Amino acid sequence: MTQTRIHPETGQVLRRDARVQTVSVGSMSREIEVLGWYPEGDGDSIHSGTELQALDQAYLELRTAYAARVKAVRKKLGLTQEEAGRIIGGGRRAFQKYESGTTPPSEAAVGLIEILDRHPEELETLRHLRRLSSRDSIRQPSTPSGKKGPSAKGVRSPAVAA
Repeated sequence: MTQTRIHPETGQVLRRDARVQTVSVGSMSREIEVLGWYPEGDGDSIHSGTELQALDQAYLELRTAYAARVKAVRKKLGLTQEEAGRIIGGGRRAFQKYESGTTPPSEAAVGLIEILDRHPEELETLRHLRRLSSRDSIRQPSTPSGKKGPSAKGVRSPAVAA
């Protein structure tokens, strides 16, 4: 006989079952079968702390594995943590946290790390883009009075005819 219970908030009938849950960190993921109380179809399920230990363990293992991956990709590219932080984003301290497993990288950083791992030749493209964006050479042109742009104080832009 199937064990059932009623969800205390939704009133749905829950059945004792095991379902696959996906745990992801960076570009890595793992599927874990989790025992719990589940409704028919989608909806809120109920789990005990013991039942969630496998998910917690998988998450910790993936954080550690992805931290090692970030470090391996950085070293493969010949970058210091400071350079990687400048090129990929987040700064040197962020890369220390990524590589220690303290903090997983943002989705944007994961994307760049994975692209650079597959296409290391694109490192020069990113270096070039970062140099351009860090320079203060791209400025608005100054007017003769020294004020920036066409809408300096006392000067109005002409209305655009519709």
